[in-house]
Amino acid sequence: MARSAGLTPKTKCNAERFRVVLVSPPWALFHRPSIQLASLEGYLKDTSTYSVESHHFYLNIAATIGIDLYTRISASGWAGEALFSALLFPEKKAAAAALFKTELGTDGKGNIPDFNRLCTDIEACYDAWIAATEPGTIALCGFSVCFSQLLASLYLAFRLKQAASVVTVFGGTSCSSEVGRYLVARFEQIDYLVDGEGEIALLELCNYLSKNGSMLPAGIRTCREDIIEKKAVSVGRLDDLPVPSYTSYLSEIKNLFPDRPFMPVLPVEFSRGCSWNRCTFCNLNLQWKGYRHKKAKRLTAEIEHMVSETESLNFSFTDNVLPDREIPAFFRAMKESNQDVRFFAEIRAKTSCDNLRLFHSGGLRTVQVGIESLSASLLARMGKGTSVMDNIAIMKNCSSVGIRLMGNIITQFPGSRSEEVAETLENLEYVFPYAPLDTAAFFLGYGSPVYRNPRNYKIQAITAHPKNRMLFPRKFQDQLFACGYRGDSGIQKKRWQPVNKKIRSWQDFHRNRAATDKPLLFYRDGGTFLVIHQQLPDGSTLLHRLRSISREIYLFCDQPKELTDICNAWPGLSPDAIETFVGQLCAKRLMFRENQRIIALAVSFT
Repeated sequence: MARSAGLTPKTKCNAERFRVVLVSPPWALFHRPSIQLASLEGYLKDTSTYSVESHHFYLNIAATIGIDLYTRISASGWAGEALFSALLFPEKKAAAAALFKTELGTDGKGNIPDFNRLCTDIEACYDAWIAATEPGTIALCGFSVCFSQLLASLYLAFRLKQAASVVTVFGGTSCSSEVGRYLVARFEQIDYLVDGEGEIALLELCNYLSKNGSMLPAGIRTCREDIIEKKAVSVGRLDDLPVPSYTSYLSEIKNLFPDRPFMPVLPVEFSRGCSWNRCTFCNLNLQWKGYRHKKAKRLTAEIEHMVSETESLNFSFTDNVLPDREIPAFFRAMKESNQDVRFFAEIRAKTSCDNLRLFHSGGLRTVQVGIESLSASLLARMGKGTSVMDNIAIMKNCSSVGIRLMGNIITQFPGSRSEEVAETLENLEYVFPYAPLDTAAFFLGYGSPVYRNPRNYKIQAITAHPKNRMLFPRKFQDQLFACGYRGDSGIQKKRWQPVNKKIRSWQDFHRNRAATDKPLLFYRDGGTFLVIHQQLPDGSTLLHRLRSISREIYLFCDQPKELTDICNAWPGLSPDAIETFVGQLCAKRLMFRENQRIIALAVSFT
């Protein structure tokens, strides 16, 4: 499976019927088709006469081991890779089994499945799929390789080459830049690899193979060192792309799970890249060239087409960030339609409350917000371009308009100071009434700004990731997408333990509270007074009454206000009196203050 020195991949295919098979391997989300496959299949069919098929092979695995177990393993990521490590590298089976046990032993979802039995079942599933797919007729097999899909792809490519010497091409987020160069140089089951966007590169690779082309297309890597590689050509206007078709996925679902009522979550793409692209920990945009987006009118038509074609109403944006100029018009169009569509999207913390209301009216029900930290100095070092106030405001506003917010606190960020941990613990007190965040230990991703400038973050050396050491033989451990490092990680792990504990308690409280639609912190307006209901972490409830000017100031601060704005609005009050009032309500966790900006934390509830 390792690349031999001087090995040259097969470069010509003269099949009368050029058959392209595109595969999305485990451990993709079961309830979601691959937008990569749908986009590539649509583009090839729109621009060529090649025979193109999409195979969501992870559905076959789910049918073999059971949907619940598949979903549990896919949520871990590392556990799924461990299973394929054992199949691909038998000498790593014991270490892979240990990692599998550790990953699923801490997820709180029941007993640990039998590792050996799963390996046997998965291998049998591969045997059946390969036999049914007739590998001898495949001219090119493409693999979409994103998170937790590398080892599954390498194993399937290896098995296909055993069966019929199938020509393979890899592409996706886990194959970008130098990682892609490393993969194609080291693994003999990879003939070609797309570095960058896939549509044009894949079409030109098919032309090259089927028509005996003499020059390898731009953006295609091979193991040959004498070939000059160029970045893949990017699609100029996203509006010119065909609408992704999910008929293959729906057909596979119907065949594999005929008795299961099912409505998938369909991925949709509004933009590529990131309009911000400055977060120091992020490596999600290595494959994109610049930031581009579709027009709202085009995406509206796309959604209407998908609803009609699939009879599905649930959609998930794949964007790192939605395009500011187009997204309001899109959600206005969705609001005016007669379709009860629901959306998930990643949005910026600076999204206004007015826009959140508009988005909710157009079907946005769940968001992932890049919170990442509740420490001002950490946010600055992370390059977020946001403040603690921004983060707390959007947590409040999502609660107010009825949008479910998901987000993370990044713990163990290299160089974090004890003062920043203390600030995080303090500010967690203010957001207790809102939907709990998760913790995510810092992950050093290949190509991120932290990776490129390690010394600025107290990282002494970049090493193989500890879990990759358990999964890969030594000669394959370097230059993979997940990296390890030597620095202050031991200190950070201990330093952030109180934050982990506090967030677990926060999550437990919300999980165990009695079913109710009442927020934990809300007010009712009596016209001349406010009654604020505040449920505390111990389960008790406090009532606060604000009368007259106190009520007016509290309502005035529904969105962040500068202290000078409050003073200007009530010139009859002394600044000291206003400072005292704000300080008292902040002490009661009814208001939050960052420098000179203030926000009232209770939401309206009627």
